[in-house]
Amino acid sequence: MKTEYPDFIYAADAPLRTKPSVYPPMLADRVKGREKRLLGDVFGLTNYGVNLTRLPPGAASSLRHAHAKQNEIVYILEGRPTLHSNNGKTQLSPGMCAGFKAGTGNAHSLINETKEDVLYLEIGDRTDGDEVSYPDDDLCAKFVNGAWAFFREDGTSY
Repeated sequence: MKTEYPDFIYAADAPLRTKPSVYPPMLADRVKGREKRLLGDVFGLTNYGVNLTRLPPGAASSLRHAHAKQNEIVYILEGRPTLHSNNGKTQLSPGMCAGFKAGTGNAHSLINETKEDVLYLEIGDRTDGDEVSYPDDDLCAKFVNGAWAFFREDGTSY
């Protein structure tokens, strides 16, 4: 029986995510230039996501954030991004990985502070009911029914 999803692809051939960011418009510029290829979606994966992400010089992977229920891991393929976390700043290099256990409150983001592109894999589960805190911004998010909803810290919607 043939499935509707491919068995394999070249990762660089996966389509780019059409919407550059899911953040509210006034915060989306902080990740301007970031390119995500949603590899997990190509194969119909629903329990977790896998993205091939490129950061040009000056771009960030995300706003610095921490998940309540979702585990995340990144694996650096090319370039030298700086990991900004609760533990400070650390420059990563190809072959290094960084992981973030749900519920620890370790807010994190990768920023390309070099003159070369950064390419990495990011993997995270898709736990319904996840909540995300953004300690540097007036922002929190909830993952409900497969979509993110963003709110200010006082609970009002964006």
